[in-house]
Amino acid sequence: MSSYRIFGSELSPYSVKVRSYCRYKGIPHEWILRAPGNEDEFQRYAKLPLIPLVVTPEGAGLQDSTPIIEALEARFPEPALDPSEPVTAFASALLEEYGDEWVNKPMFHYRWLAPADQISAATRIATSRFALAEGPALEKAVQSIRERMVPRLSFVGSSPETAPVIEGSFRRLIGLLEKHLAGRSFLFGGRPALGDFGLYAQLYECATDPTAGAILRAEAPTVEAWCRRMLEPAQGGTFEPWSALAPTLEPILAGEVAGVFLPWSAANADAVKSGAERFKVSLRGEAFAQAPQKYHARSLAAIRGRYVKFVGDPLCRAVMERTGCHAWLAA
Repeated sequence: MSSYRIFGSELSPYSVKVRSYCRYKGIPHEWILRAPGNEDEFQRYAKLPLIPLVVTPEGAGLQDSTPIIEALEARFPEPALDPSEPVTAFASALLEEYGDEWVNKPMFHYRWLAPADQISAATRIATSRFALAEGPALEKAVQSIRERMVPRLSFVGSSPETAPVIEGSFRRLIGLLEKHLAGRSFLFGGRPALGDFGLYAQLYECATDPTAGAILRAEAPTVEAWCRRMLEPAQGGTFEPWSALAPTLEPILAGEVAGVFLPWSAANADAVKSGAERFKVSLRGEAFAQAPQKYHARSLAAIRGRYVKFVGDPLCRAVMERTGCHAWLAA
């Protein structure tokens, strides 16, 4: 085996994130839709029943999109994924974390809330995973998938009470991104960074669904175009200096990352630590309640650990303080 094998799904944001990264880096790879026909191979390498799974040419199995990218980055350092300016490099990592852990909420919320979205997603899963084209078997599979996935809305905190928070956050984000991406190809200039991969993947999935896709097309066509560009990203320029990025990127850090994501992250970590079954937090003055997510508590600890390496840079610290991120990250 001379290339990497990526077991994934078109409906998995973390799968398309890794695939996009491999395409950008020019890493030889094979995209494999996980299906019953390759389940034995999947189980042979996977420690968890989760996609994406990357099988290396040496026969090692890698899982979890961020560690996968970190492992591949060590092998394929060019073109560089991190901007050289410390504040930009850390902002990229922070936006990747925000995409993975918070923007997944509106993606999942819109996908499994309304019947039209449920049917669309379940049909695509059934046709890709089980090769069902039409008839009673497809209808049965679609119904089974809906019955399994819709109750999982609570896992991301989606409920009638939290819907306004999730949907408001989504619309604010795409509005801010629409301004930021005007005149630039990627989040940090003429080439993608880590943050592009984490954030695009969730929004790309939104673009493929009826409700969220319609919102994106109507309110943020530049963002949708960026999502399409990120499917096969190409280096077309350099990273911009923070002075050029700040006017439109800092509002995202202040309004969404520090305003919503990090307060939720901290409350979630506190709930995990105390063993609480549920927690409630005020996000921009609105109540948000859900069961704690243990994985994210570890993820928050990782981004805080990463911040320690950057906080000594005067500009990075100034930006994080100015946007309100520092207090949450330095806790």
